[in-house]
Amino acid sequence: LYISVVFLLYLKTYTVKTAAECAGKCDAEAAFTCRSFVYAEKDQECLTIPANSKIEMVLRRMSSVLYEKKLFLKECVDGTGTNYRGTKSRTKSGKVCQRWDSKFPHVPNITPEKYPRADLEKNFCRNPDNDAAGPWCYTTDPEKRWETCEVQSCSEECMVCSGEDYRGKISKTESGFTCQRWDSQTPHNHGYLPEALPDKYLEQNYCRNPDGEPRPWCFTTDANKRWEFCNIARCTAEPPTVVPQLTCSTGDGRSYRGTIAVTVSGKTCQSWSSQTPHKHIRTPENYPCKGLESNYCRNPTGERSPWCYTTDPNTRWEFCEIQTCGSEPRPVIPQGDDCFEDNGSSYRGATSETISGKQCQFWSSMLPHRHDKTPQNFPAADLRRNLCRNPDGDRAPWCYTTDPSARWEYCNVQKCSAKPSDSNPNLHIKLNGSMHAWSSMTPHYHGSFTPETHPDKGLEGNQCRNPDNDVNGPWCYTTDVNKKWDHCKIPDCVNELECGSPKTMPAQCFGRIVGGCVSKPHSWPWQISLRTRSSRPSAYKVVLGIHSERATEASKQERNVQKLVLEPTGKDIALLKLDRPVIINDQVMTACLPEKDYIVPGKTPCYVTGWGDTKGTGGEGLLKETGFPVIENKICNQPGYLSGRVKDHEMCAGNIEGGTDSCQGDSGGPLVCYTQQRFVIQGVTSWGLGCAEAMKPGVYARVSKFVDWIEKETAKM
Repeated sequence: LYISVVFLLYLKTYTVKTAAECAGKCDAEAAFTCRSFVYAEKDQECLTIPANSKIEMVLRRMSSVLYEKKLFLKECVDGTGTNYRGTKSRTKSGKVCQRWDSKFPHVPNITPEKYPRADLEKNFCRNPDNDAAGPWCYTTDPEKRWETCEVQSCSEECMVCSGEDYRGKISKTESGFTCQRWDSQTPHNHGYLPEALPDKYLEQNYCRNPDGEPRPWCFTTDANKRWEFCNIARCTAEPPTVVPQLTCSTGDGRSYRGTIAVTVSGKTCQSWSSQTPHKHIRTPENYPCKGLESNYCRNPTGERSPWCYTTDPNTRWEFCEIQTCGSEPRPVIPQGDDCFEDNGSSYRGATSETISGKQCQFWSSMLPHRHDKTPQNFPAADLRRNLCRNPDGDRAPWCYTTDPSARWEYCNVQKCSAKPSDSNPNLHIKLNGSMHAWSSMTPHYHGSFTPETHPDKGLEGNQCRNPDNDVNGPWCYTTDVNKKWDHCKIPDCVNELECGSPKTMPAQCFGRIVGGCVSKPHSWPWQISLRTRSSRPSAYKVVLGIHSERATEASKQERNVQKLVLEPTGKDIALLKLDRPVIINDQVMTACLPEKDYIVPGKTPCYVTGWGDTKGTGGEGLLKETGFPVIENKICNQPGYLSGRVKDHEMCAGNIEGGTDSCQGDSGGPLVCYTQQRFVIQGVTSWGLGCAEAMKPGVYARVSKFVDWIEKETAKM
């Protein structure tokens, strides 16, 4: 268990059957104000905690879930704020609050002892006496005994800064259009899915700012108007404070407030308040909380690092070279099989996805989860980027997730196992000792996992099972009175060949095809090479199972094209009917089709492969790969990008600074995205302006828009 030492003595432990019972223990806690609790289902153990992730480093516990009370996470007030339990600690005039348990510089009349239910902790603003003006505090200014704090009303329809945290209920645009629901794809398809962006609060059809625009916006219900800004006033409350980083930056550099004003190539930055030589909307007026002073490098839009517009008319913008605080090492994609030994403490692979498909949070970032597992605190743990690691000796590599509702999870990386062997489904070999039946309550009482609670999990007898999808595999309760449960030692099955599940996992290199990474042989087994002697389908030949363009491998399969099926409305996608079936094996298999009409959320990491032009950067003739994020069509169609050229049946992907792209010779190739432990073909390489140029991402046919057509045509073949 990892919890701030300050609170270690105040933890309370209970034995309960459910998380709901644990929540009840937290509500009824008398020893302290319970802000969060940890529930371990296997152990049926409940720990109530006086801290939450806003005020202390309340961290992880193996095989358990952290729950936090919403009341203590809100930073706004209802009514006069008597129930306010936020962390504001400055008054309206900016004075720092005095601690409630302190007698200096002011001897207080209102103390934690007199008002035990008012949560008068530290120096946070509170309203214990129901003052009509709202939360207040004693100040640390000897000349000012007390003062009201400025805390935003929860019902106030205003925004702070650029409205990134706006949670109001305005649902009309500035021209009067009604907003489209975020969970709807009618009349406009989009990638701003509530389930993919849970930290953006994309509720109903309320105006929001999920992508760094100057203010909240929404898609409209008018088919002729895709999206528009909403008219929301700025709050008068003091904006949140930023701890400035003056000489270096961490994470993506949003807190950098230094004075570097030159880009990586030596170009002088354009002033943020200027529209010459480049017109733009990233102005101090539109982004009042981003420190857009003079022409200093900043990151107002959440890019990978600080940047600026340049004074060169031919170069719109570039990144700046800002020293990383703590000299974080440059990522290097590890070689070899992506698996881990023992508990994974030595794992240095490239996986950055959890067992449930969530993307990992960067170790150097505190969003959405605050933590102390940073590269600075664990210099030997190789905490680079958002790669899965095991800095604290847990059971397997893990990471914090980008989902605010899931603090951490184990990663989707397998243990380096011995040669697979046949397995018996009734094997019950435990790691250490023997086990008792799931229905038995001796020697260990347990109510969470029984044949009655999980009738579909096969909990008959005392065989090893995995009713809770434990990443380490099947387990059981033991007959050892000192060991409640343990994992079982069961041989791995020989993997069946399934779509999108290559035997050799790809390196998943976020590098370049233009200038980038040579793939592991046969790690992208759905890749084909289409060769032709003329434009007639009968002259087409498909080569499968190869890594080199020369196609000298023994795994090579060749098939002629019997029929070419074009998309009937002229879209840039086609099907090929082969003259005979291919042999599905470890070197030749299919990627999975997406769900019909699925829209890949922006910033989802995806990969393209091909033998296309690498501009003389090496690796010619070998299959190469590159990874880059999906760019939502709303952004891709902005004037600085592709200016409205991208249609709903297409999608964009690439790095906005350029240098990473599919290129000539890659057309028709796959864009695949890894989700739920398989690769899904979301796009087919179609077109682009140039090759790997800044602000000009690649455009792909969106496969989910053609699923009905694909299934209809393949049924005929």
